[in-house]
Amino acid sequence: MGEASLGFLNANQAAAEGAITAGLKFFAGYPITPASDLFEYLAKKLPKYGGVVVQSEDEIAAINAIIGASWAGAKAMTATSGPGFSLMAESIGFAAMTETPIVIIQNMRAGPSTGVATATGQGEVMQSRWVSHGHYGIVVLTPFSSQEAYDLTIKAFNIAERLRVPVVVLMDYVLVHTRERVVLKKPPEVEVLERKKPTKPPGEYRPYEPDPEDLVPPMANYGEGYAVLVESMAHDERGYYAPVDDVYERLVKRLVDKIEVNRHMVVESATYHTDDAEVLFVAFGSVARSVMSVVKEARMEGKKYGLFRPISLWPMDEKGLRKAAENAEQVIVVEMNYGQLVREVERIVRDKPVHLVPLLKLDLPTPEEIVEAARRWL
Repeated sequence: MGEASLGFLNANQAAAEGAITAGLKFFAGYPITPASDLFEYLAKKLPKYGGVVVQSEDEIAAINAIIGASWAGAKAMTATSGPGFSLMAESIGFAAMTETPIVIIQNMRAGPSTGVATATGQGEVMQSRWVSHGHYGIVVLTPFSSQEAYDLTIKAFNIAERLRVPVVVLMDYVLVHTRERVVLKKPPEVEVLERKKPTKPPGEYRPYEPDPEDLVPPMANYGEGYAVLVESMAHDERGYYAPVDDVYERLVKRLVDKIEVNRHMVVESATYHTDDAEVLFVAFGSVARSVMSVVKEARMEGKKYGLFRPISLWPMDEKGLRKAAENAEQVIVVEMNYGQLVREVERIVRDKPVHLVPLLKLDLPTPEEIVEAARRWL
């Protein structure tokens, strides 16, 4: 049995360790604040585990390199921040269409555009889900501690490999530089999953023919003796271009539905004092840490506050959110943007008043600032 060890790591370093635990073998990236320290950490450590780290000429090259590495059979990852993530948009859609398992660590900073490179923000809630054009499926996980950065990066690889989807681990600037104790696990203490391989002989293999139970096609890699087609245009199960209504509809529905069918391995959330909460806060990332302090202080004063924290941001734990809001008279969404997560909360919690606390600050808001901003509803 593998033995756990302890590290004192920031969330970027913890995510790097999680990737190594999950079996990362290829990393490509381009330096950008605040993701560069993850890049530097892997450059030193990954080769010791038989992996390769490449500095590409830009973010477009980086994501295309990991897509290629994934099709060669390697678990692959990149890391970036807002402007770099924007450059990756087309290739994320390509990975979704070709059902390529990849992981992207996305460090949010203050935007738009270059914004403030050394300040925090949460402006990529919608971008992380809808960065590319067309309709497709993607998974976004969002930790709020270094330990979760480690754990969720392992989970990101498991989801990417088993469901053949791009998975984004979304963290904000404050979190990625927060250094904490992290328990580093090894299999079998932690589950590490691999992609499904074909069971049919090469002559019968169809690259995009899904298993009916989970809607995920087994994946043959280059060099394994199979005819592998990586087709970004609308394609049939053979991988051949097929601009036909029923083929296109079946393909796009499956790209989305395979995540819904497998929600049990994706959806996750955490709740704090929600059983009797009359005021329910919703927050994620480092902001949730400040909100948690608000809830703890309020409980000491006899006020019935609670917190719902989405861990899977896309798709969100809708049942969990509705249950957490059952007894609430007010739902207050706290986020460091001008209103993004609140739109999804409004869609899910339809029978409660939902209020936005938009904190457009360059530093993490204090509990006192959150209470002051939400005072009218408290």
